[in-house]
Amino acid sequence: MNISSWGRLSADEHNIVPMTDRTRVAETLSGSAPGVCFGMGRSYGDACLNPGGTLWTASGLSRFISFDEQTGRLVCEAGVLLRDIQRMAVPRGWMLPVTPGTQLVTVGGAIANDVHGKNHHVFGSFGCHVTGLQLVRSNGEIIDCSPDQHAKWLCATIGGLGLTGVIATAELQLKRVQGPWLQAETIPFLGLDEFFHLADSSEADWEHTVSWIDCLAGAAGRGLFMRANHCDLSTSRPKPRHLAMPLTPPVSLVNAWTLKPFNWAYYTATKRKAGLADCDYESFFYPLDNVQNWNRMYGPRGFYQYQSVVPRSAGREAIQNMLSEIALSGQGSFLAVLKTFGDKPSLGMLSFPQPGVTLALDFPNKGRQTLALFDRLDAIVRQAGGRIYPAKDARMPRDLFESGYPRLNEFMPYRDPGISSAMSRRLMGN
Repeated sequence: MNISSWGRLSADEHNIVPMTDRTRVAETLSGSAPGVCFGMGRSYGDACLNPGGTLWTASGLSRFISFDEQTGRLVCEAGVLLRDIQRMAVPRGWMLPVTPGTQLVTVGGAIANDVHGKNHHVFGSFGCHVTGLQLVRSNGEIIDCSPDQHAKWLCATIGGLGLTGVIATAELQLKRVQGPWLQAETIPFLGLDEFFHLADSSEADWEHTVSWIDCLAGAAGRGLFMRANHCDLSTSRPKPRHLAMPLTPPVSLVNAWTLKPFNWAYYTATKRKAGLADCDYESFFYPLDNVQNWNRMYGPRGFYQYQSVVPRSAGREAIQNMLSEIALSGQGSFLAVLKTFGDKPSLGMLSFPQPGVTLALDFPNKGRQTLALFDRLDAIVRQAGGRIYPAKDARMPRDLFESGYPRLNEFMPYRDPGISSAMSRRLMGN
C-alpha cells in the first residue's frame, strides 16, 4: 500500500503487516523485520514511515485489559486510541493527565513520541504517567518495563520514536476529574512581553495554558491567550459539530491571499468574545478533531509542521526572531501555537519537552522556499540551545538533532536493530 503521514508530503509503498493478537507480536516481528510500528499515522513527517519496507500496524491491538475505578489505573493494548480512553474514563470520573491536540492517536504512539499537552507545568509529558509497558523486540525478546523493573528500557522507550521495540501493552495512571467540563478564559494580547506575563502569572492558578499567535504580525506579536481549569457543571454535554474536508484542492487553501485576512478575522472575532466561558473537554483540547481530514486543505504537495522549544533564558529573543523571519517570508499558517513548558522533567532519553517556550506552525510545502526558511529558523534554534520536535519533523538536519538531544548516545544501545524508519535512517544512520 502507498502510505502517507499526516503532513502528506509523500505517498510511498509499504508492506503492511497487521498486528491483531498481543500474545503473538513477537512472532509477527520475527517473520517480517526490519520494520517500524504504525499507529494512526498522525506524526507529521517520517517517524512512522519506512518507504519500501515493512509497517507493523497497531490498529488491531485496540482492547482494554483492565481498569480500576478506585485508583484510576488502566491497562490496555498499545493500539487503543486516546479518544476511547477519554470516553470510557470521563463518565467514571477519570481522565488522561496529559493529552495532545488530537485524541486520534494510539497509546503506543503517545508513548513513543512522549506527547505533551496544555498543562506541562502541572503534569509534565505523557510518559510521566506511564507506570509500565510490555516491549517486544524484533528478536522475540519480551521486556516488561516499569520505574522499578528495567527502568532504563522504560526511559529509552518513552520518546524513543518506536525504535526500541514494539509496545504491546501499557499501564497508565489517570487523574481524577469532576466531569467533562472546563471553565476557560480567553485574553487578547499584544507583544511577547504581554504573552510571557500572562503565561507566568497563570501557572499557579490555571492547569491548562496555551496561546494562538498571528504568525504574520511580526514585531506586534498579537495573539489570544487561553487558560482553563476543570469544573463541575450539572448539565449535559453538547454534541460537537463535525465538519470534513471532502477532497484535496488543486492548490493549498493556505496562501498569501487567504492567510492575512483569516488571521485578522480570527483575532478580531475571538477578541470580541474574550472572557470566561464554559466548554467541554473535547472542544477545548481537540478543536481540529471535528474537522475530518483537515490536512487536505494544504493541497497535493502537503505541508510541514515546524515545532521547536528554546530555553527560557533565550526564549523571548529567539521567538521574536523566528516570528520576524516567518513574517518576512510571507509563509505560515493560521494554525500557530505558542506556549511555555514548565520544569517537570520528562522520563524519556529523547523526549522533546524541556523548560522553556515552544512555537509550532504549519507551512504549506513550497519546496526550496519553505526549506530555506527552515534553515534560517534552525539557525535561531541552534543558537538558543533549543531542539526540534521529531514527531512533527520531516527534514531536521542531523547536527541539530544531535545537539538538541544530549542523551542520544545513552539511547543508542537500546535501539532495536530490527526496527528502521525513514527518520531513524535520516537522523541516526542504518
